[in-house]
Amino acid sequence: MIKVVIASQNPVKIECTTKAFSQVFKNEQFAFSGVNVPSDVSEQPMSDKETLEGARNRAKNAQAIDSTADYWIGIEGGIAETEEGKMHAFAWISVMSKHQQGEARTATFTLPPKIASLIHQGIELGVADDMVFKRSNSKQSNGAVGILTHDLIDRAEYYRPAIVLALIPFINPELY
Repeated sequence: MIKVVIASQNPVKIECTTKAFSQVFKNEQFAFSGVNVPSDVSEQPMSDKETLEGARNRAKNAQAIDSTADYWIGIEGGIAETEEGKMHAFAWISVMSKHQQGEARTATFTLPPKIASLIHQGIELGVADDMVFKRSNSKQSNGAVGILTHDLIDRAEYYRPAIVLALIPFINPELY
C-alpha cells in the first residue's frame, strides 16, 4: 500500500490527487490522507514565485507531520497581475517523495474585474468568489474555475492534469 499525504483537508484537493495517482499508477493500491499545514506564504499568494513557494512549503510541512508516507503533495492557488492590469488565477503543485520531486502549474485564467477589485482590497480569492456569486465555501466545491466556466471545468478537474504533470519524474525515473 502506497501512502500519499495531501497537504490539505479540502475534499477537492484530496479528490483530484486520488484521481491523478489512480490514473498514473493504475496497478497500485493507495492510502490517501489530508493534513492541515501552513503554506508559510501570504493567505493569497500574489505572484508565480510566491505560489510555487507555498506549494513546496505545504509538501515539506506535510512530510514533517507524517514522515512515513511515500508521497507528499502541496497544492497552492495564486494570483498574478499582467502588465495590462488583468488578474490571472492559477495553482502550483509540488509532489515529493524521499528521493524525488516533481512540480507543475495549472492552466491560467483571467478573473473578472469585480473579483480582482476585492482581491486588491486584501480579500482571498475563495472569499471574493463567495461574495460576488452569493455562495458559501465555493473553494471546497467547484471554485472560481467552476463558477466561471459554468462547471465545464470544476476545481478538482482543473488541478488533476497538473498533478499528473508533476508526477512525470516519478513515472520516468530513468530520465530524472
